[in-house]
Amino acid sequence: MSEKNSNDSNDLRDTAASEDAVVREETDSGKETETRADAGTESAGRKKLPQLPPRARRFCAFLVGVVFFMSGTLKLMDPVGSGLIMEEYFKFFHVGFLSFAAKSSGTLLAFIETMSGVALITGVWRRFTACVVSVFMAIFTLLTLLLLIFNPAMDCGCFGEAVHLTHAQSFLKNVVIDVLIFAAFWPFKSFGRNKRRKYVAFSLVSVAVVALMLYSLLYIPLIDFTDFKPGVRLAAADVRSHAEGEDAYEAVFIYEKDGEREAFTLDNLPDSTWTYVSTETRSRNASADELMPALSFSDASGEYHDELAAHKDVMIVSMFRPSDADAAKWCRTAAFVNDALDNGFFPLVIVSGTPESVLADFSEYGLDANISSTLFPVLYYADYKTLISLNRSNGGVTYFNRGYLVKKWSYNSMPGNADLAELASGDVTETFLVSDTAGSLTFQGFLLYSFAVMLLL
Repeated sequence: MSEKNSNDSNDLRDTAASEDAVVREETDSGKETETRADAGTESAGRKKLPQLPPRARRFCAFLVGVVFFMSGTLKLMDPVGSGLIMEEYFKFFHVGFLSFAAKSSGTLLAFIETMSGVALITGVWRRFTACVVSVFMAIFTLLTLLLLIFNPAMDCGCFGEAVHLTHAQSFLKNVVIDVLIFAAFWPFKSFGRNKRRKYVAFSLVSVAVVALMLYSLLYIPLIDFTDFKPGVRLAAADVRSHAEGEDAYEAVFIYEKDGEREAFTLDNLPDSTWTYVSTETRSRNASADELMPALSFSDASGEYHDELAAHKDVMIVSMFRPSDADAAKWCRTAAFVNDALDNGFFPLVIVSGTPESVLADFSEYGLDANISSTLFPVLYYADYKTLISLNRSNGGVTYFNRGYLVKKWSYNSMPGNADLAELASGDVTETFLVSDTAGSLTFQGFLLYSFAVMLLL
């Protein structure tokens, strides 16, 4: 009997223990469920970061890419002009000793900017591209803010020589791009995936961009945005007032204030709140908005002979850095002068410098008397900015006919005797139209090809 009671007691204890275990298990399970519920409530309470829909984000990235691509391409097409922009920035930050690297650094930055635009449009390497573009725009926005505050007499160079913006316009443009970048990349994750064929598109456009860069480094820009563009007429060509014994030209002084530029005459100069920019020459018979570029150059005695460039069939070899010209370049220039004379052209050699410096260069290179005797009668001197605007190639050739600019060649494509003979027998208008149209069509073809590949492939 006692044994039976003992067994019953043991069964009761086991049953109680089991019930306690079940209760504990249920309690633990309840706590776990409660913990999960709390975590879910906390997660639900945490708001998701606001962002645009994927298509809207890609569209914003596309717009930024187009701006980067066009801005970089216009500067990449004109490496010398990009170098001039970098020189201005070096002077602004008082690091002019870096001017030797202006052209290379300007070209490199333009290349990175162009390729960033290609990457944004095609959508490859999105996270890396977003980092690069964000850093670029942070720097650009800061620079334009400094330009807006200190208002130096310089251009931001955002689109090279093609588009000139005031400091306020440049800063506002960058602010708009910053907003687009924020909309495209915020939050800095979930960039999405691009199609694999876009890497092929990126590669094909990269080849075209590199080809454009190499061409621009070896030759002159496909499209000329300087004051001395094909078709322009020199101020010295307007000689209508000479018959009346009057001075045909007057000096016009360009001043800037609050980002706006205006032209003033010597008798009507502005007050000290205006900043002087440059001096131009215009015909007294022309209206105020018909400014013609002045190609001013002097002989060894300092006497100006601007009218020589307005003769018929003038070939001008210009060197804005004669110190970089070696003996081979001077010999080739002398040969070109002889070929031009043989074909009925009027050759001029205009350099930036002084007669003493040119003589020193001739002596250093040991040029013979024949070369010196060929060059000195046609050698003239002008300022650096005028010559680098006239022709981007150091030693390039510019063809004028009665004061109208017809065509330009780089030093590497300087016309030979046969080319000059063909030019002399051909029609000047046809030469101008073919030259001007060829460069424009080539650049338009580059843009059409690039956007077609980036968008359709």
